[in-house]
Amino acid sequence: MEVTDIGNKEEGKVWHRKPTAGKGVLVTVARTAQQGKTVRFLHVAFDTTGDSFLAGDHHGNIYVFDISRNRFRLVQKTGQACTALAFTLRRTTEFLVALADYTVKCFDKDTKQLVSWMRGHEGAVSSVSVHSSGRYAVTTSSDTAQLWDLDTFQRKRKLNIRQSVGIQRVFFLPHSNTILSCFSDDSIFAWESDTLFCKYQLPVPDCGPKVSYKAFAVTRDGKRLVAGGRSNLLHMWCLDSQELVRVIQMPTQVRTVRQLEFLPDSFDGGASQTLGVLSQDGVMRFIHIHTCKLLFHMGSHDGAITTVAVSPNGRHVVAIMDNGSINIYNAQCLTQELNKPPPSRVAVVSDGDQELSNLKVRVRSEVVQRPAMSLARKQVKVLRPPAVSTADDKENELPAGLNKKRLVALLKTFGEFPAKYRMFVWRSLLCLPENHAAYSSLTDKGLHSAYLTLHNRYPIKSLKLQRGLQRVLSALGHWAAIFGEVEYLPLVAFPFVKLFQNNPILCFEVVATVIVNWCQHWFEYFPNPPLNILNMAENVLAHHDKELLQHLVDCGITSQLYVWPLLETLFSEVLTRDEWLRLFDNIFSNHPSFLIITCVAYITCCREPLLLCSQKQDFEYFFHHRNNLDVGAMIKEAYRLLSCTPADIHPRTLLSDFTPLTKGQYPVFNHYPEFIVEYQSQEREKIRLQEKEYLRERQEVSALRADFVRRNAEEETYYTQQELLQKAEEQRRKILAQEEEKLSQQRTKLTAMKRELKVKEIQLLDASRRRFLKHQQDLRASQIQRLDQEIGRKMDLRERETAAAVEDLEVRQMELEAQRKRLEQHMLKEQEHVGREVEEEVEMRMRKAEREEESFTELLHRTETNMQSLEESLADACQLGLESDWQRDVAERLQRVDAEQERKRERLAALHRQTLAEEERLADTMRDVAGRKWDEVMSSRAQLQEQREGWSSADADEHTRHTRMRSPGWTGGLPHRPGAGASAAHVGTNGAGRPIRPNTAATPRQAGTNTVCLNSSSPSESTATNFSLDRGRAKLDSGERELLKEIRELRQKLAARGREGSSASSQSVRTLSSVSQ
Repeated sequence: MEVTDIGNKEEGKVWHRKPTAGKGVLVTVARTAQQGKTVRFLHVAFDTTGDSFLAGDHHGNIYVFDISRNRFRLVQKTGQACTALAFTLRRTTEFLVALADYTVKCFDKDTKQLVSWMRGHEGAVSSVSVHSSGRYAVTTSSDTAQLWDLDTFQRKRKLNIRQSVGIQRVFFLPHSNTILSCFSDDSIFAWESDTLFCKYQLPVPDCGPKVSYKAFAVTRDGKRLVAGGRSNLLHMWCLDSQELVRVIQMPTQVRTVRQLEFLPDSFDGGASQTLGVLSQDGVMRFIHIHTCKLLFHMGSHDGAITTVAVSPNGRHVVAIMDNGSINIYNAQCLTQELNKPPPSRVAVVSDGDQELSNLKVRVRSEVVQRPAMSLARKQVKVLRPPAVSTADDKENELPAGLNKKRLVALLKTFGEFPAKYRMFVWRSLLCLPENHAAYSSLTDKGLHSAYLTLHNRYPIKSLKLQRGLQRVLSALGHWAAIFGEVEYLPLVAFPFVKLFQNNPILCFEVVATVIVNWCQHWFEYFPNPPLNILNMAENVLAHHDKELLQHLVDCGITSQLYVWPLLETLFSEVLTRDEWLRLFDNIFSNHPSFLIITCVAYITCCREPLLLCSQKQDFEYFFHHRNNLDVGAMIKEAYRLLSCTPADIHPRTLLSDFTPLTKGQYPVFNHYPEFIVEYQSQEREKIRLQEKEYLRERQEVSALRADFVRRNAEEETYYTQQELLQKAEEQRRKILAQEEEKLSQQRTKLTAMKRELKVKEIQLLDASRRRFLKHQQDLRASQIQRLDQEIGRKMDLRERETAAAVEDLEVRQMELEAQRKRLEQHMLKEQEHVGREVEEEVEMRMRKAEREEESFTELLHRTETNMQSLEESLADACQLGLESDWQRDVAERLQRVDAEQERKRERLAALHRQTLAEEERLADTMRDVAGRKWDEVMSSRAQLQEQREGWSSADADEHTRHTRMRSPGWTGGLPHRPGAGASAAHVGTNGAGRPIRPNTAATPRQAGTNTVCLNSSSPSESTATNFSLDRGRAKLDSGERELLKEIRELRQKLAARGREGSSASSQSVRTLSSVSQ
């Protein structure tokens, strides 16, 4: 296997050694950049001929590989990776590239220029599908599909979908205006491309595993659709009936289907039978869709395939491998085992029960030699040929294992070959060599000069068909010079070009074989028709139907009129397609003389209409148009004439047997008068040169004439412009003189008008000034009057408001005085109540302490009694003679008891002193708080008095009102306890150790006579105060509210202090009681 590294080359050869016949992989193409890094190829796409394909790599370089010419060329550098490629079908030099920036660009591969730039997608374009007419294209991304007009490169339609449903693929069906859209929910719809009308929806199996379609393939005739996805199941629909016809289960090695491609055949009429399935393991398996048998496979686990493109003619398969390289496969080598004919046998079909296969068919993994459809059970009887082969059998042996004798027998039985295998049989009968190199050398010479203007002589609607005809005729012209001079050669080649338009080399070799064998001696009388061949047909007609020949002679009709139109068009004008194919099945199966015999048979079968014709125009029309004729009867008549014609006039004697084209190189064709052809070529070249010279001289004369006309026109225009300028100048001068005169008159009038206007303006200004002064005087007088009224009204209003404010202030002052007195009484009551409660609590605690002291005294008395009893016991013990240790213990115990009692007395005295100090501190605190509050109240009254004086001084100019204010005096005080506490009781013992009962003297607390009275004021004198209601009322109210707030806070603090004092006294009493205990 040859590996070609294109590197950074812009053009070169695809392979340097001719690929060996029989090898599946022709060549491997790789691209290595600098530093040995491999640049991966991403996408490939074939053109309509199948001889060249596009390839885009990861760096954005687009290459064109021409397999037939063994050349590659760099056509564009986009600078970014491509996501899809496609050729435009209408302009073969243009192609579409979908790039990573979500745009689609159209380039020309010959000029390397940007043709158009299509924007509109918001995601990466995954596929590009072009209509068979080449006018429209559909681009698909994950969220939308857009229909483009390739003539204007404008967006025609846009398919938007919901975010929850994505688009898998949208594409055109072949030879149809139908768009097929496949969505992520496995729904498939068919739309009309012009109106976007939904034609139908394909059914999807409800049961079974979910396939999640990802890959799709359609046959070239657009009748079958196959889809696969995340499963090993393939669904196949018939698009004519919109039914699911088969579910194919792939082998277990296939878990996901990445790509589906049909492998076309030149003789299948577009109904492809071989389907390629690329799975997740990188292996592409080719199966027969009817027998569901595995035919062959491409790729392996080591050399995995990522994507595949199949040429439209089915000759080559291009695969991008996992390592980024491109493998070019020869499809004929891959399918050579499949193309072998079946073994020779005659099948006899007997009636039997038909057993249709199930819908779901399992793919069998064994490789078969030839696919065959089996829909019914048949009983076959095999007739074996004799074991000994004869020389006749060897002569009848054809390529690909066919036998000519048996084919002729089959043809005579059925009248024609099967349409499915007709091209295969023709290729075998004609023994086509398929000389690709020789054909490429002919096509590399380009278009023949004689056929550059073929479309002018033979306008064909299909541009593809016209190019194919032009290419085949040019190859024939380069093969032999006479074929560039023969005028009827396009008529001979056209039916074969139309039949083999997807395979140009087969078309060329079929036409060449027909010319070499069935057109023998046609060119000996060039440029005249082949009179010798026409005489042969006339002799045969004279032998079999003298009456018809005599009628033709009487009407002045020669063989050039009734035989030559049939030969130069090969019956394509007088027969339909099916009739023509049936006829040539018989022509290719017989001797070359059968064509001439067929012409005579056509004339004899049309004997009755021809006998009725008498005008030359009628005969011309008859032999150039279709007639009501039974082709089967004509073929039978041809076979009868072939067998009944005498040998002396039989065309077989003058025509040689069938001779196929030679392999490797085509034979030299020189059966024509070379001097005439060369003379005509020279004359044509001379005429061409003369025409070229004539056209050049004519172009020069036309240029000179155009220059002369242009100069004359320029001169005429110049003189006309000068005359117009002179007239315009004179007219301009006259107009200027008139305008100056008018201007002077207007200036005079303007001066007079200005003077009059100035006088009128002065008069008007004087009148308006006097009127304005009068108006101002009236306005001032009215304003003064209104001000006087307003001042009087405001003074009255101010007096009423001031009186009301004074009354309100007096009432508020009285209310505040009453509140102050109530507050003082309440505070005095609360203080007296708190004092009484404290005194009662203290007296109660003191009584309790006295009771506890009495109990303590009794306890001491009992202790003394116990001591006396102990002394008596000691005396008794001494008397009894006890040891002195007991005496010492008792003495120590007595000492400890005395020390403990002394400590308790000291602690009780300290607690009593602490209680007196706390009571004194509480009284001081209460006096301080009362003094601070009194200071704050006095300062607030002073500030209020200053504000009132300020307001009165500000309003003294307008109105003065004297108000006598009563200022109450402040008397009172808080009760003061200078020595509120009882004298401490001292507890002692006598010298003998007996306790002495303390004398407790309680000193009653003296109530203070000085009491502080809050907010007490006496109206000692009257103070004149002026108020402004707009400014004073709000401040007076705020001051009153603040004063009441401070009084409430003071009451709360006094109550809190009282509670704290009572709690402190109760705590001291509890401490005394605990100490006493």
